[in-house]
Formats: sequence, C-alpha cells, structure tokens
Amino acid sequence: MKHDQKQTIYWSVLEFEDWNLHLAATANGLCYVGSANKPYEEMEEWVRKHFKAFNLLRDDKALMPYKEELAAFLAGKLVRFSMPCDLLGTAFQQSVWEALCKIPYGETCTYSDIADLIGKPAAVRAVGTAIGANPVLMTVPCHRVIGKNGTLTGFRGGLDMKTRLLALEKNALVSLTQEAGCHV
Repeated sequence: MKHDQKQTIYWSVLEFEDWNLHLAATANGLCYVGSANKPYEEMEEWVRKHFKAFNLLRDDKALMPYKEELAAFLAGKLVRFSMPCDLLGTAFQQSVWEALCKIPYGETCTYSDIADLIGKPAAVRAVGTAIGANPVLMTVPCHRVIGKNGTLTGFRGGLDMKTRLLALEKNALVSLTQEAGCHV
C-alpha cells in the first residue's frame, strides 16, 4: 500500500548502547524502526517502497518522544508503548500486527498461534510474511514470535537482535517482579 500524496517523513537515529536504529515518522506517528546498525539506505528503501512522493527530513527533536520510549524499552524500564504509530500495510498485515500487540511482554507465541488468533489457522505462511513486513520493530513485538518447536526463527533485525530483545524482556520481568517485592 502506497501513500500517493507527497508527505514529509521525519527521521532520526536512536543510539542505545552498541545499537544504532533509524526511526521514521509521519505527522500521524512512528512508521518505521530499522534493524540494529543498518545503514540509512535500509530506511530510505522502505520509505521509497511505501510512499509515492516524499521528502525525508532529519528532525531529531520531532523524533525525540519516540526515541525516549524506545530507549526506555531497551533499558528494561518500559513494558508497553504509548506512542502513536502510522502502520502502512494491507488489511491482512494490519490484523497480524494487531495480534502481535496482544502477546504479553516477556512471553512468546508461535506463527500458528497468531494465525489462530486472527481466525485464519491455515494461513501460517502468510502470517510469517506479514510478520516479516512489520515496519516498527519492537513497537509491534514481532520478536516474540518463535517456531512451533520453540526455536528462534526469522526476524528482520536478525536473530542476534531477536535473542537480545527476548533476553531483555525476560531479565526486565525478573527485575520488575523483584522491585515489586515478589519472588519468582
């Protein structure tokens, strides 16, 4: 799905520990979170694919609220995003991404689980393709989807990034539970 009107797409880079993540947003919300340490061109290619006419404008100030939430998530201090997103995709992709947002923080599910959740149990491959097209890594938590046998499978950001995100959530849950005076 392509936007036809010329739009300004604001972008910036989130630097967190050893990761640099390109972010992009429209006036309606965050529309893209790049893979760790990938070049500007990855984001530019995605924008070109989804917008017929656009102006890419670096604006660190406009992207600051998104950068702050993502940094808090990566630091293990945020379990639910509140930022607006402008998700560009087909109706099927949108339904898959909505289902991904229902996976609880620190938990995982399978591609089959997502297919069942959207009422299309035979569409496991199509679900995988829609998950792979997720434009906002972490914000729509596609990293929480694993293979039916429990193995880590494809992730646009790479399996190292997926492994790190899952470990981050697991460790943050332990810390948050301990801070609340609970024992795991």
